[in-house]
Amino acid sequence: MKLVMKWFCRTPKNRKGETMKNKGIQITDYDFERLRELLRTSKLAGESDDAFLKLEKELERAEVVSSRKISADVVTMNSIVRIKDLDTNEEMILQLVFPSDSNLDERKISILAPVGTAILGYKVGDIVEWQVPAGIRRLRIEEVLYQPEAAGDFLL
Repeated sequence: MKLVMKWFCRTPKNRKGETMKNKGIQITDYDFERLRELLRTSKLAGESDDAFLKLEKELERAEVVSSRKISADVVTMNSIVRIKDLDTNEEMILQLVFPSDSNLDERKISILAPVGTAILGYKVGDIVEWQVPAGIRRLRIEEVLYQPEAAGDFLL
């Protein structure tokens, strides 16, 4: 599966596949501040493509939670997660990282990549959908293998 896809929208669903209307996402206070800074510096540099706008919308609707109180099953920055494409049954492991740390060969996916923005703040069992040219892609977050906050790494 190609991870670089144009993302138009996403609709979260619960474990039963039912749409969760107005489902909020959770972002740690530390991640929130760093992501806001990423957006701020991108605007100063004149970068404001679609990926930045989608990230900004996600931050606007996020519930900001203390890094010490975020649930261990929530996808945060630098988390390593196992996700499953529900249409192909393909599973993949990836790490959600800042753009400067992205490396597809190491499965480090930028927060600005469509799948990166799509999974941020969701938790194990959530299904995320987004529109691609070939149709709707559906991913389920199967497992958070590593979350910095759960491991006590609050400043990663």
